[in-house]
Amino acid sequence: MLFPDLVPRVSVTLVRRGVPVIGEREARLLEAVARVRSIKDGAREAGISYRTAWSTIQMMEKALGRPMVASRAGGPGGGATTLTDECRRLLDVYQNLRRRLEDDLVRAWEAPDAGPPPPPS
Repeated sequence: MLFPDLVPRVSVTLVRRGVPVIGEREARLLEAVARVRSIKDGAREAGISYRTAWSTIQMMEKALGRPMVASRAGGPGGGATTLTDECRRLLDVYQNLRRRLEDDLVRAWEAPDAGPPPPPS
């Protein structure tokens, strides 16, 4: 191989009516929010500002016409933000698609003369 230290990467963005809905940054944010149950702390984990995180979620909700997160106000038990069921499914679809494309890309990179992979059955 000419450059053995090169590693292929795939960038996936799901778009609705020309508007980007979910890509790597959005997925990273949603994963963090699901884990820590907070947009503020999820933003910090994802390496983005709270303002960017909140506007990203609002953009997703506007593009899809439905909520992506559900927030419960603080109080004795504290507040929490969770992903809606639809958001969890969207994140799963995105992650699975990205993983499959990464796998195909690695196979193509490792055997460039083998041709395209067979279609899924």
